[in-house]
Amino acid sequence: MPYTPSGFFCDRLIRERERRDGEGSLNKPVRFNGQDYNTLRQECLQRKGLFEDDSFPATVESLGFKELGHKSNKVKNIVWKRPKEICENPQFIVGGASRTDICQGDLGDCWLLAAIACLTLNEKLLYRVVPQEQSYSENYAGIFHFQFWRYGDWVDVVIDDRIPTFNNQLVFTKSAERNEFWSALLEKAYAKLHGSYEALKGGNTTEAMEDFTGGVTEFYEMKEAPKELYKIMKKALARGSLMGCSIDSLVPARFETRTVTGLVKGHAYSVTAVEECKPSQQKDNKVRLVRLRNPWGQVEWNGPWSDNSKEWATISKVEKDKLQHQSAEDGEFWMSFEDFKKNYTKIEICNLTPDALEDDKIHKWTVSVNEGRWVRGCSAGGCRNYPDTFWTNPQYRLRLLEEDDDPDDNEVVCTFVVALMQKNRRKERKMGANLFTIGFAIYEVPKEMHGNKQHMQKDFFLFNSSKARSKSYINLREVTQRFRLSPGEYVIIPSTYEPHQEGEFILRVFSEKRNTSEEIENRIEADHPVPAPASAGEESEEDQQFRTIFQEIAGDDMEITANELKNVLNRVITKHKDLSTEGFSLESCRSMIALMDVSFMDGTGRLNLQEFRHLWNKIKQWQGIFKDYDADQSGSINSYEMRNAVNDAVMCLMSRSGFRLNNQLYDIITMRYANENMNIDFDSFISCLVRLEAMFRAFQAFDQDGDGTIRLSVLEWLQLTMYA
Repeated sequence: MPYTPSGFFCDRLIRERERRDGEGSLNKPVRFNGQDYNTLRQECLQRKGLFEDDSFPATVESLGFKELGHKSNKVKNIVWKRPKEICENPQFIVGGASRTDICQGDLGDCWLLAAIACLTLNEKLLYRVVPQEQSYSENYAGIFHFQFWRYGDWVDVVIDDRIPTFNNQLVFTKSAERNEFWSALLEKAYAKLHGSYEALKGGNTTEAMEDFTGGVTEFYEMKEAPKELYKIMKKALARGSLMGCSIDSLVPARFETRTVTGLVKGHAYSVTAVEECKPSQQKDNKVRLVRLRNPWGQVEWNGPWSDNSKEWATISKVEKDKLQHQSAEDGEFWMSFEDFKKNYTKIEICNLTPDALEDDKIHKWTVSVNEGRWVRGCSAGGCRNYPDTFWTNPQYRLRLLEEDDDPDDNEVVCTFVVALMQKNRRKERKMGANLFTIGFAIYEVPKEMHGNKQHMQKDFFLFNSSKARSKSYINLREVTQRFRLSPGEYVIIPSTYEPHQEGEFILRVFSEKRNTSEEIENRIEADHPVPAPASAGEESEEDQQFRTIFQEIAGDDMEITANELKNVLNRVITKHKDLSTEGFSLESCRSMIALMDVSFMDGTGRLNLQEFRHLWNKIKQWQGIFKDYDADQSGSINSYEMRNAVNDAVMCLMSRSGFRLNNQLYDIITMRYANENMNIDFDSFISCLVRLEAMFRAFQAFDQDGDGTIRLSVLEWLQLTMYA
């Protein structure tokens, strides 16, 4: 959903400052909703009361907004209870956290539970997400906390332990042990992170896997899987990667339905082991097996190597013990790797680093993370199918500086993984948000343009094809792909498939060797503006008309106020029938006077004839540029062209070229000055340029040592912003 300029950009500045201070790391996670676990827990212990979380209360609002909302019959009999009200001797973890502690309840979040089951296989990862030393005995205060990776930062989420129940049974995730609650509380913390339990309905296992690890995920379609898939899976598990799989359901009506073999379509499974065994009747050949788990905690595969199948009789007790074989309806089962490939359609592997899928050598991958957003009318250009707007998407310059150590076929290449993730769409479901269809394209930058940080223009993309691109545009939270390209300079264009779709994203680039990745136009730069000289020579007829009108309105003191300036300009501008404008507003004219006041904040608030002539020369120059971009002569310009129009207009006032804004400022300009149809009329165009130049002049007046930074008191800041 759209953000206000102040909200989005203030949040961004805060995040950047937090990163500089170490906030967001594993050792210093961001406090979600500003809640500090240790402080809140100590307060509860001191007052001898149990924590109640006002930011995620035990009410319908925390359950959901539609199927679990106020109007739903499902929520009428739900009672929130603490574990001590549900059973005797509740425990946070009983006998160690294991995959059997996760049984799905009445919520379609199998994707999340499959990821939790994978998490239990790696104790180090598990206890990053589920901090230890939490219990229902020592210093119990009804408060718990969990940690998740959230769009580049680790966040610590605090919850109370009130859980939804029906007839004294947990409604959602539960453990096979009735008195064990870590998995139910983890689900609650994840629901809080996304706004409600209902927000967790439906998803992709990789989403939760990445939120548990900060890793990067790669997909394999079984029909296109590499020959060495078994080796890849075994190696990935050995290196701590999380792994899930599913069977596509092409018919929505058959979503999550059981097949005759006991497998469920449209349902997420965890891959919990990959092993080999040697049946006694076979001399040399080993059987490759895969162990999977259904988050339901029941409903299992009934084919070869299932719990009670005849195949188990062909191997020794030692082999059975090694494979931890047991006949129990717990949702976990073995099957042969061949049957696995035949029955499942997709596998996803979340790696802490991308080297888990490569050769046996362990590489140290570098990663760069860039935050960005698509803004309707400015930087939401859509895919390459929309050439008029595609070029306006955010652009990221990638420099591949060193080739791989062990290239194949003696090629000089750089291996890297691009991961484009859209942000906050799940949390905004209650406002109607769905996942966008997203993807990206990679273009090689010509050598003559290396080091040039300018935004690539429309013509570049019209006459150059992409060097690589994401396999497809798809409505997943993240699109990831591995590439091998020659060392050099490239530009990555992330986009939604359709233009005008507004949202935030992060772009991560993992590479085996050193690379740099940064957003183009990430700095605001400008040479010092120098007022354009007044035109020499005889006055034109228009100048004479202005002098006459000016004298008529100004009176004997030959100065005009903002209201008088409005009358002067609008008497002339109405003669230009080719401009779409209702005339200059009083606010616009006040800004113009602020711009022309030589001493800025200590000016008179009026214009004399010389200042007025100077202002009119500016307006005439800007009017010519406006008409150049008004190609269809509609009297307004498209907001996507505003970027170039602003640059052209301001460069007219520079003593030399070098003016450059950043993408965030273009976003602000569009949101501030474009109308609901994403068009900008002449008055808005002039108002934008007046404000932009005035603020630059003010900044430079304060920046006396020319180092590009200024320090203002609150009073100076208010004087500056209120007057301009």
